Amino acid sequence: MPGSAQDGAHEADAHDTSRDADRDGDRPVPGPSRRTALRTAGAAASAAFLLPAVSAPAARADQPPGGTPSPEGAGPLQRAFAAAAKEHGVPLSVLLGVSYLQSRWDGHRGAPSVTGGYGPMHLTDAFTALSSAPHHSQGTEDARGDLARPLKVPEASVPEPRQLPARLRTLDRAAELTGLSAAELRGDAAANVRGGAALLAAAQKRLGLPPSDDPADWYAAVAAYPGADSAAAAAVFADDVYEVIRGGAARTTGDGERVTLDAVPGVAPDRRQLRSLGLPDPKRDPHVEAPGNVSCEWIPAPYEQFGDNDYGNHDLGNRPLSQSIDYIVIHDTEGSWDTTIKLVQDPTYVSWQYTLRSSDGHIAQHVPLKDVAWHAGNWYVNAKSIGLEHEGFLTAPDAWYTEAMYRSSARLVKWLARRYGIPLDRQHILGHDNVPGTTATTIRGMHTDPGPYWDWAHYFSLLGAPFHRTAGASGGLVTIRPDYETNEPVYTGCATAGQECAPHGSSAVRLHTAPSSDAPLVKDIGLRPDGADSTTGVNDTGARATTGQQYALAGRQGDWTAIWYLGQQAWFRNPRRRPTAVYGKGLVVTPKPGLAEVPVYGRAYPEKEAYPEGVPVQAVAPLPYKLLAGQRYALGLRTQGEYLWATTFDANGHIVVRGQDVYYQIQFGHRVAFVRAADVRVRRSGR
Repeated sequence: MPGSAQDGAHEADAHDTSRDADRDGDRPVPGPSRRTALRTAGAAASAAFLLPAVSAPAARADQPPGGTPSPEGAGPLQRAFAAAAKEHGVPLSVLLGVSYLQSRWDGHRGAPSVTGGYGPMHLTDAFTALSSAPHHSQGTEDARGDLARPLKVPEASVPEPRQLPARLRTLDRAAELTGLSAAELRGDAAANVRGGAALLAAAQKRLGLPPSDDPADWYAAVAAYPGADSAAAAAVFADDVYEVIRGGAARTTGDGERVTLDAVPGVAPDRRQLRSLGLPDPKRDPHVEAPGNVSCEWIPAPYEQFGDNDYGNHDLGNRPLSQSIDYIVIHDTEGSWDTTIKLVQDPTYVSWQYTLRSSDGHIAQHVPLKDVAWHAGNWYVNAKSIGLEHEGFLTAPDAWYTEAMYRSSARLVKWLARRYGIPLDRQHILGHDNVPGTTATTIRGMHTDPGPYWDWAHYFSLLGAPFHRTAGASGGLVTIRPDYETNEPVYTGCATAGQECAPHGSSAVRLHTAPSSDAPLVKDIGLRPDGADSTTGVNDTGARATTGQQYALAGRQGDWTAIWYLGQQAWFRNPRRRPTAVYGKGLVVTPKPGLAEVPVYGRAYPEKEAYPEGVPVQAVAPLPYKLLAGQRYALGLRTQGEYLWATTFDANGHIVVRGQDVYYQIQFGHRVAFVRAADVRVRRSGR
């Protein structure tokens, strides 16, 4: 499971042709490849808030209200949707729309989602999917990441619940309705679609609504499908489904089949039906900081004092006045929604700003954005970031994430980025696995979520910032951009150490010491000080570059491209006909003339002269890597050395120390790093 690095052990849009260490953590190239609003039931959806998500085929004049496409040339999955819709009396567009929001019509070869959902209809069977090791109690990472306070790795004993909520066991209900076995519903796409259609039809009947060929009459059944526990969450899900129905969609699944939902632009669902669900519809808590087009509630993380002058589980602050917010960090929870919500309310545990639910994209906020949560394992990053935890207990770490959660997360991140002026790029939108260790001793304990199966290309497309080629071959940079569906590097250790994981699309490419698949993987001396090679372990980030990350071009040979990575030349396969990267341009850093090497840091702390009396000087300790003369690394951002001194419960004792030293953040390996501006010069990448 994605834990600390030492464990070792959906369709991406078309390429453009042009209290664990979390708290402190110290504290292609050429050529293209294939490949809601929070409101009450009567409020109107605002299309301006909805994210572009799918290509929209034009509606045909002879198309019936249900959106039935021509059967000519239809593949087996398209025919399965049509047959299930007819069998259960569900409009085809409704069935396709619900499936799109759950899985983007992908069966994922029988692998479950992060919440135990199977197949195109995301039928849930989560009894065996519960994790006994929640994410923040894995490994040795100290979530706060500040050596100014004692190491605090949280301990969590999470008992298995006696009964899972209904939203996590819909497969059993589908089996009852259809007479199909659980195995069929899990592993056979056509059976799975039949099960989903049966659930929708049963909901329509249960709600006392008549059968209808008009998709507008199915709003309440659609809203009920993910098992939301509030009217707002149910409405957001249903609005998204109907937005897809109005715009249409077309996609090639991971199995290579093209599925199409013809647009039904005039569909206007009766939102008053939402009342029939009987769900609570409380007013949004004034503490909530989120856009209006997501469902979000306030479940506060406690700020309490306990024990021997200790406190938790976050620090009070005054951001962005006290410190700028430069990063948004993407996590997965490694625990169920209910478990995660309980843990963040424990004052002795750790914290993050938001948790997102997989089934319907519902959000809970826990920490005010002005305050500092303990989540990233690096105190410098914590002080300048916002943490988002995405629900997921992994039956196997090659599980997948729902479209509903991707969309909700993207809406939230887009809103946060606009509010704080955070650029939508991989230098500022980080995975937890991109956050650097703070010192040499913390590198091996850093966490590896959301891992190689998070679809960064799709996520950034939803953010409205897809990864495109921005230069020709002479641009000097490459942006990693494999085709998620067809990029299936072999990983090991998902279920058993050393055992191969099931084939699965991935955002990552593997890095070798030479332009050959037989060449050893590049080394990461921070993870393996003994000089051992990196491995194919799903949690081993030592030889991995991920979608959206930019690196300086270091060479080309046939179907292989080299980049500068962790102080060495690293090669990845990048065939001309199916590229895994696109060319780019920008700024790079390289050692100043006369310097053979410069140190690399995991945080940007001030020089010792900047610390006032009473605040201990924090060591500016380099990591065990070197940026060597002649090497170049993509520049992410420029920042002044800062340190937040926050070790007391009374926030009046907190001090932000600012120095004169300037740092540059660079894409150094799989994780970002920092170099002192005084040690390097900045150049255009193509020069």
